[in-house]
Amino acid sequence: MTSSKSRSTSSNALALLVAGCFFMENLDSTIVTTAVPSIARDLHVDATSVGVTITAYVLTVAVLIPVTGWLADRFGSRRILLTAIALFTLASIACAASTSLPLLVVARVVQGIGGAMMVPVGRMTVLRVTEKKDVIRAVAWLTWPALVAPILAPFVGGLLTTYASWHWIFVVNVPLGILGFVVALRVVPGRSAIPAGEFEPTPPDWLGLALTSVGIGCLVWGTTLVASTPVDVAQALVFLVAGAIGVTLALRHLRRTPQPFVDLRLLRIHTYAVALGGGSAYRFVISAIPFVLPLLYQGAFGWTPLQAGSAILFLFAGNLGVKPATTWMIRTFGFRRLLLVAHLMGVVCLLAMAAFRPATPFGLMIVVLVLSGAARSVGFTAYNTLTYADVEKRQMTGATVLDSTIQQIAIGAGIALGAVAISAGRLIGAPTNASPVFAYDFALAVIAVVMLAALIPAWRLPVSAGASLMAR
Repeated sequence: MTSSKSRSTSSNALALLVAGCFFMENLDSTIVTTAVPSIARDLHVDATSVGVTITAYVLTVAVLIPVTGWLADRFGSRRILLTAIALFTLASIACAASTSLPLLVVARVVQGIGGAMMVPVGRMTVLRVTEKKDVIRAVAWLTWPALVAPILAPFVGGLLTTYASWHWIFVVNVPLGILGFVVALRVVPGRSAIPAGEFEPTPPDWLGLALTSVGIGCLVWGTTLVASTPVDVAQALVFLVAGAIGVTLALRHLRRTPQPFVDLRLLRIHTYAVALGGGSAYRFVISAIPFVLPLLYQGAFGWTPLQAGSAILFLFAGNLGVKPATTWMIRTFGFRRLLLVAHLMGVVCLLAMAAFRPATPFGLMIVVLVLSGAARSVGFTAYNTLTYADVEKRQMTGATVLDSTIQQIAIGAGIALGAVAISAGRLIGAPTNASPVFAYDFALAVIAVVMLAALIPAWRLPVSAGASLMAR
């Protein structure tokens, strides 16, 4: 009993550490957006050129995630996680000290290398040492950074850029990184702490890794081009097609090779396949919301960046308010019921956002934003927990790498969805001289439709899905 209690305490401490690392990485991937004009002025470049710093980071993370599973199994999760935290922290210092755009881009690439290792390796390490009965609680800790960081980023970025300088959006990572490294030295277990039979090194499938990385890299770059203004249609199509071909060849190779770096037979696990598909679509949608809303507030309502970022904090309030109850909700209502409610509530909130106008009472906006935040928190936590409900610990490396890779693509594609939907709304509204608000109404309506369609995999789940995690 003592051993079990000690292991549970150690698992909770590790989950809290990894959650902090995830928060730092997720915040950094989005906070730069609000500082783009200031960076451009300081480095004497055009604002559109600074966009490459965001793309370089996202692209590096997306390309390297498939390699991290092999690295963790080859050199040990502890060593890789410590290296990732140190690399990310040092790269943050380099970003803040950059005096030219090329130097900033190089520093962001190095940051991306650290971020790519922190995301899947941290989650993998937690899940390997967590008992089934504690998985729901552990995943609840691991999901809040992905929910909170994109919402806090506009506010924090606007605050630091307005009252300090853009350099501080990178400097804030330094004390967090140092603290994380020190804590990691104490709580991250070595290989000897992983129970026998739960560790199985993945083979160095270099062809599979190369095809997957190149394919994903092209897809992420293609979606970035689609989200840019003006859209370079020809270049975007080239990269999207190249990415599709690369991923197709990778899937073909992974199905045929006897020792792939990730076993696609994992998709035969029903709960994993549903959580991967439905969860990616859900993440695709909720990634678009924090992108569209600040643009609505600034572009159509005339609010300042700080006012817009402050309003988005009410999504965070909804996330935070419901988070302590998510574990109880999963155990009480089950995954299927909870996911259906989260999807439907999300659709209703999106349609309500599409009805926002400059004259809409701010109190009413707050209610909608808080409810939307609560729905996304419940749905996100449920999907992330269900993903590993029936995955054995010996399969955890491949399952985590595949899930992290799909998540990264979904986040990038969700932002692209918001940008393209706004542009489409402007084109549709132009002939009738529609109000500037129309483009954002259209975008939010499109996102609501996608959210409704993403409900289908959850609808097909059996009521007993995830029963293995319900033991208290």
